[in-house]
Amino acid sequence: MTGPAAPGPAVHVQVPAGDGGLLAVHAHPDDETLATGALLASWAAAGRPVAVVTCTRGERGEVIDTPSHPTGLARLEGAGGALAAHRETELVAALAALGGGPGVVAHAFLDAVDVPDTRPTGVRPASDTRFEDSGMTWVAPGVAGPADDAPATAFARVALDDAAARLAAVLRDRRPAVVATYEERGGYGHPDHVRAHDVAVRALALAADPDAPVPGEPWGRAALWRAVTPSAALRSARRELAAAPAAADLAARTGLTFPDPDEDLPPLAHHDGELADGVARAVDVAPVLDRVLGAMRAHATQVQHATPASQEGAGAGLLGWYALSNGVLAPVLAHEHYLVSRPARSGVAARRAPVGSPR
Repeated sequence: MTGPAAPGPAVHVQVPAGDGGLLAVHAHPDDETLATGALLASWAAAGRPVAVVTCTRGERGEVIDTPSHPTGLARLEGAGGALAAHRETELVAALAALGGGPGVVAHAFLDAVDVPDTRPTGVRPASDTRFEDSGMTWVAPGVAGPADDAPATAFARVALDDAAARLAAVLRDRRPAVVATYEERGGYGHPDHVRAHDVAVRALALAADPDAPVPGEPWGRAALWRAVTPSAALRSARRELAAAPAAADLAARTGLTFPDPDEDLPPLAHHDGELADGVARAVDVAPVLDRVLGAMRAHATQVQHATPASQEGAGAGLLGWYALSNGVLAPVLAHEHYLVSRPARSGVAARRAPVGSPR
């Protein structure tokens, strides 16, 4: 599966050669679609093994229920477990859309993975643990920070090695070629996204370490792919979005607004110079656009007005648009981009920080 070369210096790739699968690590239901949807859909379409690990159930998410996007579910906002249960159903539907059918994309919630406990109590049953949405506050346009009222069970407060050992067990079981997640600042700063990145990095080290108390045979052959966006491509797509007649009509009818292409960009945006050959990968969105938009629509409490761009009046870098609960239209870019780190392969580095050590 190939397509036109990505803009900038990124190396174009759709599905790397080999037999290994893809494992995506995300904080909440909907993140798998918004951050890595085209990557997941492309691998699934190629018949390669694909799995998603979700760290929380999005208990503290806002719920969209407006005249232009009526879900009838406004009552679920702030309802904790009830919202979590509903978002689980949305996630099932979204994964089916990305995979081209039910069951194609495997899934697990991180807190449902049992691993040996390093404490004297032995094995901690998964049922005794619940990783919850930490919540967030907006600290700048498009940039989030920690919430002041995060619960004690918030994922951002979970001991790093507790979460990472669970993910390492999944890595040893599935033995993927690629692990995809956020860049180190969580894409836009959400504390759960930052924690998911840190957990993925630590889990890769633990999975490769033969001395780590993690079930299964060591696995150190997974490369880490961190989702990013070229700054120039994002600004250009925002300008194309504002100029698209259909998007302007939608905004006029619904009260949605457009992002400022000249404002400071969130942490996921990287200058082209940072996306050097051999470090960045680009994935075509166009061949799997229908799957990605279908998955967005499945997350109806979180995503609204997921729309493909018509060929007339849309630029080459803009494939569509959508909005979150903030009511700001966001472009669907022509490519997803990832910064790539080499596989660990050796347990030497991992053994420098054994499970249970202070961090």
